[in-house]
Amino acid sequence: MSASLDALPFIDLYIQLDGSESPTFRSNERGKSTHNQLVPEEYLPAVEQFGVKVKAELQDSADGTISLDGLRVRLSKQRMADGTLWACARRINTGLPNLFELGFAQHISNHMHSLGQRDGLIVISGSAGQGKTTTAAALLIDFLKSYGGTAITIEDPVEYVMKGRHGDFGQCFQVEVKSEDEWAPTLERSLRWGPRYIFVGEIRTPKAAEQLIQAATTGHTVITTLHGGMPEEALASLLFLAEQAMGAGAGGILAGCLTALMHQTMKEDGPFVRYLFTEEDSASDPIRSLIRENKIGMLSTYIDRIAARLANQPLSSSGGSGGRAGGLGGAPSPLPPLPPIRK
Repeated sequence: MSASLDALPFIDLYIQLDGSESPTFRSNERGKSTHNQLVPEEYLPAVEQFGVKVKAELQDSADGTISLDGLRVRLSKQRMADGTLWACARRINTGLPNLFELGFAQHISNHMHSLGQRDGLIVISGSAGQGKTTTAAALLIDFLKSYGGTAITIEDPVEYVMKGRHGDFGQCFQVEVKSEDEWAPTLERSLRWGPRYIFVGEIRTPKAAEQLIQAATTGHTVITTLHGGMPEEALASLLFLAEQAMGAGAGGILAGCLTALMHQTMKEDGPFVRYLFTEEDSASDPIRSLIRENKIGMLSTYIDRIAARLANQPLSSSGGSGGRAGGLGGAPSPLPPLPPIRK
């Protein structure tokens, strides 16, 4: 008896589109996420049917998304060195993530929740497959439910379906771009909708980086994801792109609008995050100073200090779901300042 593909516990599913080599998958089961396994025999009919749909979907494209029997996946097609054609299907969770159920320590979740009250740029970095988009979606949904307002997402492709109402006062619109040239003009048009929140998936062009940073300096809360093996690498990559469009002054503008940088790695017991939060309305914040002075490599000095400050911060007792600090508009008390940079 054949089994439904939705029941296969895969993160990534690898299918040959022009041959008969056995399909394999990377499991989402605890302790098995690094293992590639052969697809069990009972799933092979479902995988074969799925492969037919994948070939039809990707006829004229290398990437896309597809839904089948309640399963939604992101697709990527590649011609291999031996001439065979393969596709990778990455599962997209159809349920919307909850910030307080992602596995972060409570004091981190509380502070992430409070970022929705600030303007500026929130960067979520990490390697591929480390849950960056899940964290970004959870943040955006939490902000909309807690603080209200309009949000616009710009993605390639849309992963989590967040369109519609969230809470009593929040609404999300989603835009899907199809080419590199669409990122910057789509972001520019989105600003005319008066969004409070903007989520941009994976900045890839200098012009898009410029638009993103400008949006973060003009009263919006902007969330984006970036690839990077270390927090400093992601920030340096964003600055490199921005400088190509904005010139040498990009570092000063980025320093002024950066709210938070979080680097995420998935461990067997949940996400491990390293983070930097800037001081609100403080031009002399040492993290901002390092960015302005092009000393991004020194930011690691402050990561442990900020972790210690958050861990020692008293949790709010005002209630709220998931241990968040306060209800609508609630936030943790201000953090003590970081020590100045040693010259």
